[in-house]
Amino acid sequence: MLLRILGLLLLIPLFDIVVLVAVATLTPLGWVGTVALVVLTALVGGLLVRAEGRHTIRKIQRDVARGGLPADELLDGGLLIAAGVSLLTPGLVTDLLGVLLVVPVTRWPVRGALKRWLIVPYLDRKTGGIASGVVYGGGFPGGTETGDTYDVEPEEYDINEGSS
Repeated sequence: MLLRILGLLLLIPLFDIVVLVAVATLTPLGWVGTVALVVLTALVGGLLVRAEGRHTIRKIQRDVARGGLPADELLDGGLLIAAGVSLLTPGLVTDLLGVLLVVPVTRWPVRGALKRWLIVPYLDRKTGGIASGVVYGGGFPGGTETGDTYDVEPEEYDINEGSS
């Protein structure tokens, strides 16, 4: 898994360079226009990340003041940090990824996918299913299947016996 992530991190800049060279040579922008486009996307993206970050911080503060858990907003904050890093990295592919993470309409599906395929399975592994509510409910784990069941009639026990 670590090698796949490392490979992906090495392929993204390579793909970014290929796209930059293709845009610079195949479009009328040329090299100067391509560099200007990369700088412009970084500046506009930085402003967008800043505005969305302030909005997200206000939502976190509102949820905490109401006594709620701002889980989605915290995840949005992490995605905005990733968007900021992606937008500051020179390249058009990383800028496109950053814009997708900044805009709320496209960030919500990414947040949902992260929760579904990354966060919930991780929490289930760590908590045994308690975090998502998928717990083992078939008796005591590791118990024997001997079939020893004891039926007790209601008049044979008193539920108030142990309390004082």
